[in-house]
Amino acid sequence: MEQRDYPGFTLAGNKHPRIKQVEHLLNNTKPNPRGLAVIEGLWALGLAARYNLPVESFILCPELIHSIEAQEMAKTYQQRAVESCLVSAKVYAKISERPRGDGLLAVVQMPEWRLDDIPLASNGLVVILDGLEIPGNIGTIIRAADGAGAAGIIVVNRKARLNHPKLIRSSQGAIFSVPLAEGTTKEVFAWLQRNNFSVYLTDTDANMDYCQANFSGRCALVAGSERYGISAPWYSLPHTKIRIPMFGDCDSLNVGVATTLMLYEASLQLKGLIHSR
Repeated sequence: MEQRDYPGFTLAGNKHPRIKQVEHLLNNTKPNPRGLAVIEGLWALGLAARYNLPVESFILCPELIHSIEAQEMAKTYQQRAVESCLVSAKVYAKISERPRGDGLLAVVQMPEWRLDDIPLASNGLVVILDGLEIPGNIGTIIRAADGAGAAGIIVVNRKARLNHPKLIRSSQGAIFSVPLAEGTTKEVFAWLQRNNFSVYLTDTDANMDYCQANFSGRCALVAGSERYGISAPWYSLPHTKIRIPMFGDCDSLNVGVATTLMLYEASLQLKGLIHSR
């Protein structure tokens, strides 16, 4: 690997500040007030470029580049990044979370959304995640929200990093485009009431199946923690409790699967494609 073959790149070893930054971001060992995230691979970098995310640094391992597409992506990111670094396969393996990394890794700044940034139609649909702990579940729900055409996701009582690599991967890049806001329970309550939302709580003790609910107007689906469910304050709001009927021995579905089912039911009703049953 010769630096002269890659003008504009800096050779970087294990102790280079950009490599250490990636390690800190992956391991959550330092504060991250700017909302930086590590993305890896041709697909992820392509999506981040599509949504024009600011690029803090770009790390390239030439030994792992095997396609014209990867070469073109490297050129794109070298032009976009504040700093671009060349690394050996050994150094790259230290910071890669993929068993067969393809030599492209970047640190990008994630989009920032406030509650009032979420675009609201008269039949807007949002998902509220209350205390979810598993990044993969959150990413799955973000992906489903994108597919169902939801206006956005709101996180309260956050227990997982919203820039976690597993969350980004499981969202299939939807995290780059779906509005994702965070607020306190009090702030979110006020926002929902101010914007005339009907609140639906997903609760295994509910008497109403989710497909019997009449979704209309602006709707907020609330999904609770994998272990503890929805926190008590939500039950003080005017709400409708809904459940997914279970016909086997298990009493509930994974929160990502359950929320996906309810999202699509609500979305299809709001679009007039189906009716409550």
